[in-house]
Amino acid sequence: MQGMPEFLQTGPVRTAYECQGSGPVLVLMHGAEASRLMFSALCERLAPHLTVVAYDQRDCGDTQGPPEDCTLAELADDAAALIRGLGHERVHVFGSSFGGRVAQALALRHTHLVDRLVLASTWPLPDDLRTLNPEGVARIEALRLGLPETAEELAGLLFPEAFLQQRPELRRVFAQVQPATERSARRKKAVDSTLDMNWTLLGMPVLLVSGELDQVVPSHVTQRIAAQLAHAHSIELGGVGHATALQTPDLLAMHLSQFLTAPHSTH
Repeated sequence: MQGMPEFLQTGPVRTAYECQGSGPVLVLMHGAEASRLMFSALCERLAPHLTVVAYDQRDCGDTQGPPEDCTLAELADDAAALIRGLGHERVHVFGSSFGGRVAQALALRHTHLVDRLVLASTWPLPDDLRTLNPEGVARIEALRLGLPETAEELAGLLFPEAFLQQRPELRRVFAQVQPATERSARRKKAVDSTLDMNWTLLGMPVLLVSGELDQVVPSHVTQRIAAQLAHAHSIELGGVGHATALQTPDLLAMHLSQFLTAPHSTH
């Protein structure tokens, strides 16, 4: 990914996206306050085997939408419109954190579009993360109020210390967070929302990926999804925190390639 997007207008939303590679199509869905750029390293590693499409959701990155609140269902419908608009009838989908919730909603509302589904560091659609990880969410919210002074501590929640030693520039990544805007307030509402859909009806092959050291969405929260699905299995990445695509793109790309190219009967 070069960081220079193309745009697709679907209804009131002008979606920014990047596409590279060849082979089966994999659509990547970013987390709460991220953008398609979180997948730059992962895309480079997947492009020899897959056509990877990374895009910005509403109120994120370079995507432009109407100045109004949106729901998880609308974000899923945006993704479906993008997939169809790019001329694809069926794709694989990878969702990270909140993007995993958008991916679940897409797979339930537009089942015919999703071949295989990968959910990383995420939680079930009907659930509120505050209920599943009250201490973690409370700590994150408190640290956000203290920015930029608390930037390094907040980075320590997302990334393990060993990784921050390798990438020290990430210690201050949250120091550049802009003051609250109408756009960021809309995004927060979307991220905090739930969707009362029966995610256990997901019938396609599903891979659950979690980080052993994840303090935002604890590994067991993601892993328990697999136990209630008919065609799912899970992997836990040792020594990895919340943002798996940033921390271990090589290992994640290997697992994605194996899962997305294996015969359906093996899952």
